[in-house]
Amino acid sequence: MRKKVLLACLVVVLGCSVLFAGGAAEKKDASGKLKVALLLSGPANDQGWNAIAFAGLKAAEEQYNIETAYSENVGIADGEAAFRDYAAQGYDLVIGHGFQFGEPAVRVSSQFPKTKFMAIESNSFSENTASYVMACEQAGYLMGMLSASMSKTGTIGIVGGFEQPSIVKVVEAYKLGAKKVNPSIRVLEAYVSSFTDVSLGKEAGLSMADQGADVLSHIANQAGTGVIKAAEERGLLATGDSYDQNSIAPNTVMASTVYSVPALVLTAVDKVIQNTYVGGVYNLGMKEGVVDISGYNSFEDKIPQQVKLLIADIKAKILDGSLKVPVIESK
Repeated sequence: MRKKVLLACLVVVLGCSVLFAGGAAEKKDASGKLKVALLLSGPANDQGWNAIAFAGLKAAEEQYNIETAYSENVGIADGEAAFRDYAAQGYDLVIGHGFQFGEPAVRVSSQFPKTKFMAIESNSFSENTASYVMACEQAGYLMGMLSASMSKTGTIGIVGGFEQPSIVKVVEAYKLGAKKVNPSIRVLEAYVSSFTDVSLGKEAGLSMADQGADVLSHIANQAGTGVIKAAEERGLLATGDSYDQNSIAPNTVMASTVYSVPALVLTAVDKVIQNTYVGGVYNLGMKEGVVDISGYNSFEDKIPQQVKLLIADIKAKILDGSLKVPVIESK
């Protein structure tokens, strides 16, 4: 499975690297290679959020011949120490994959002015810290529309990891998309306060099923695979998050949000190499090829054509700017 995940992500990289990372000469330091480290909130082979970032690191390693390192299961309280440790070891770029890494990166950045820091899905920045924010709400809106369209009970559910802006914005967009299709749809929501506890995700999913939900969705990283398993166990439908998760449960997962995190990693590495890396907050979405939704895979013939056409039409409007999905980062 891990090989399949990395292969799928690297295919995305090939499509995006031309857009974001154009060919650049290698930058050499005293050790001979640029050094890049990645902090992950869960395991690198979680079949989702962390796997796509790890694929980006490996793609950068291959493309630029850099030296890389990564740390898995970095908790919220451990982020600052992890950043400091890699910076002290002389790493040129240290990337935190998740909103929770933004503030720790900024706090450490002033102590290591020659090191570049990056946080994905954060809103924190300093002179040498950049946050790359993906418009994940755009894909979340479409997943809400799909879920509401496919629900027969009129009740659907979505499980989030931590109740933080990067997660809340997707949950709220999902609800808006669902109500666009069916104003009377009942949307259950829960936050499990974990990105790694699969059992908590499954428990939340089963609870929603007990309340009548017949489509379950998640934005909970590895914990979200528990939501998918709950749907599979109860014979319900589900949507995936971060990359195409149909392979986890082919008869359950209709479609998934897809984030080209590898493209962000390649972008950052290229900027460090070119000495153009500047702190700030950078927003990228569907128009830039960073946010998308997967195909329907085994559900291609199971989802009504009118539903697929509706999703395609709304996606086109997001792309041309005629529809702007609201960004709601707090409840």
